[in-house]
Amino acid sequence: MKILAITGSTRKNSSNYKILKFISENIKAEFEIEIFEDLAQIPHFNPDLDTENPPKEVEDFRNKINQADGVIICTPEYVFSLPGSLKNALEWCVSTTIFSNKNTGLITASASGEMAHEQLILIMKTVQAKLEQSTQLLIQGIRGKINEEGKIINEETETALESFICNFENQFLVSQDSSNSIK
Repeated sequence: MKILAITGSTRKNSSNYKILKFISENIKAEFEIEIFEDLAQIPHFNPDLDTENPPKEVEDFRNKINQADGVIICTPEYVFSLPGSLKNALEWCVSTTIFSNKNTGLITASASGEMAHEQLILIMKTVQAKLEQSTQLLIQGIRGKINEEGKIINEETETALESFICNFENQFLVSQDSSNSIK
């Protein structure tokens, strides 16, 4: 199973990147995770270019989502909102169906994160991503819960991430069982 993990931070070695690394190292072997870190390369959303001739970076991003069996987004909150680069990338997906019914996990890891988390859920519902309450996680005060090497140093956070991973994996099993019973 291919999972595209999108970090909402453009900062190198951000806490959000470290969380996605933790997930990729702790998820079952049958899941292959690619961490997408190129949000800064995606041009500003322009509806005039959206359907006729989207930029190559946008096509590449959309293809990665389309080819993935599932998506995990891990983002910080900037000024009580989503980072502009993440929102911009998601805006390029609104006119498509690439997120429709795709298993999606959402993590907001920031100082507070409540507003960005609510906005991310709303956007992902708008693009019809398949969301489960058990694969949505808000981690507040992230900088005190992860060290420079990317080790989770807060037991509660580590347990929450392990639970997120387990729930995300189970979301696929339920989807597969549903698909098999339909046949």
